This record gives sequence, C-alpha cells and structure tokens, in this order.
Amino acid sequence: MAIITLTTDFGLKDHFVGVLKGTIYSELPDAKIVDISHNITPFNIQECAYILKNSYHNFPKGSIHIVGVDSEATEQNKHIAVFVNGHYFISANTGVIGLITSEMKPEKVVEISIPDPIHGSFPVLSVFVQVACHIGRGGTLEVVGKPFTELNTLKEFSPRIVEDGRKIIGSVIYIDNYGNVVTNIQKHLFEAYRKGREFELQVRNHKIKTINKAYSDIVDYSIDKSRRKGDGDLLALFNSSDYIELAIYKSNLTTVGGASSLLGLDYRDTIIVDFL
Repeated sequence: MAIITLTTDFGLKDHFVGVLKGTIYSELPDAKIVDISHNITPFNIQECAYILKNSYHNFPKGSIHIVGVDSEATEQNKHIAVFVNGHYFISANTGVIGLITSEMKPEKVVEISIPDPIHGSFPVLSVFVQVACHIGRGGTLEVVGKPFTELNTLKEFSPRIVEDGRKIIGSVIYIDNYGNVVTNIQKHLFEAYRKGREFELQVRNHKIKTINKAYSDIVDYSIDKSRRKGDGDLLALFNSSDYIELAIYKSNLTTVGGASSLLGLDYRDTIIVDFL
C-alpha cells in the first residue's frame, strides 16, 4: 500500500486537487493520499520547502511526496525524482528538495524522462502522478529517469554570519496561520555562535533579549498579574522545528492581529541577532 502526499499551491476552490486524487485512485485503488498543504502561497518555493522539510519525516519510510509548486519544467528547473532518507520526492528542480538533501546525501536522483509525456499546463498530473504511481507499484527510479547531479539550492535558507561571528543576519521564511513569523535562524546555529554571551534580537524597532522554549514561558506567574506579560505581548521562541519564531502571545488575526501584521514583517524581511 503506497502512501502519497500532496503539497501544492492549488488551493481548494478549483478542481485540480480532486483530479490528482481521482487519477491516483484510478491507478492505485489501495493508495493512501495525505494532503500536507494546498495553501502554499502561489509559487513561494521557500514556504513550500519549509513546510515539506518539517513534515515529511513524520511519514513512514517509503512514502512518496508530490510537490506541486512552480512545477512547470524549464531548462533550469528539470523534473526530478529523488530518494533520500527513505522517502521519494517528485518535483521540479526548484530547490525544495535541495533543502532536504543539503543535510543528508540522496541515495538516488534522476531527471524524469517518461515515454510520450504530455507537455501541458498541468505537469503535476501528467508527469508527477505517473511517476508516483510507478513507484507505488514497486517500480524503480531508473525506469523513469536518468541520473542527475545538479540539484538547485535555496540561498534564502542560509543566514549570514558577520562581524567575526558577533552578528547573525537572518530573514523571514514563513508566516503561519496565526501570523507568527518564522526566521531562517536555527537553534544549532544560534548556540554555535552565541558561546554563552548575552544577545539582542532586533526586529524593526523592537529588541528581544530572551528566547523561550514555549509560548506560555512569557508569563511570569511569580509576579502580580497587573505587571506580568501575557495576551498580546511579543515573544520569541525556538519553534517545534528549532527555528527562531516571533509571536504575539494568544494572537487573534481577526482582532488584535499577529506578529506579522503588528510588526509589519513579511517574507524576506531582515531579522538580526547581536551577541553582546
């Protein structure tokens, strides 16, 4: 029984997601299809990479992941299939898979070359689903493609270290459903350069000197309620994926807003860590 996941920017208004699932079930009636997300911001490769990187490893080994974001093949973005960390990925060579393979070496990478492909506006259906079903039936990557070595990477996921390690210049890579702002600064990088020093996290005109482990850590129950921080206050924490995240405690986008709107932060905006 094949597990096939779908990560796309198709949304749910149109018929595209239904067509993908119907075609997979027609080819593999016993397949299990899981929607990771269909609400990726259109053509936002970095957002797609963040979501996929932090979700795929929760699935069983042998799972097949279809990536339907910026999927049209070009000379720079070939269609590829990758086997890495026990998982199969089918995507255009946009850098999404390169983020995963930057941390571990892929066992196999092929440029997809299937017989008589349909060159249309829906390659996720005409190419990716065919390859996924082939793998789901027990087929090998060698049958659907030729060896490929030129995986693209996402430079936006690499913060800059400057001033002899005294400063990390990061950026916003993702904004979640609560308006929380995820940066590209990971905990292991932060701790490697911190070396026990105090720090300031600079965000617009705000300076944060504490990074929490949980959202509720902002509340100090040892002091009087009238003086403690709480609902609506800004905080920073290492999120479940170990990236520095900015949040408004118990934010509500329909009323007070979230960190993104209240701080005026958007994708690629700069976040700075100064070690003192």
